[in-house]
Amino acid sequence: MQLPAQAVAATALIELVRISALPAKRGAPYPGEVVTHWAGSEAADALTLIETLPGSKQHRCGFSPGWSIPAYEDTLDLVLFETAFCFRCHEVRMHGTAVPPALATQFFDADALPAQTLLALFREAAR
Repeated sequence: MQLPAQAVAATALIELVRISALPAKRGAPYPGEVVTHWAGSEAADALTLIETLPGSKQHRCGFSPGWSIPAYEDTLDLVLFETAFCFRCHEVRMHGTAVPPALATQFFDADALPAQTLLALFREAAR
């Protein structure tokens, strides 16, 4: 999966959000509970894992994401990008000031080891 490289380099903190509903409008933050914050090497490791997600074909489920990761710059004022994951339809939707249109919708192999590792990381953080 491809993340916006310049934004990844500028990321100081990421949140993990357990999504409770879809946003009211496209581009708005995904509502839900922030279950953890990762900074430094934890944030870098999570973003690296996301970047290793292998591509896949689109599966149809209607896009019902369970998790999102907003990424912040060091001032914590600006969300550089937010990435929402649907492990059922293998779709990732991304929005934010640093996201070019070509990266806004991507598909990943949710059954691949990196995806299962990412999902396990999400679930462990939510405990």
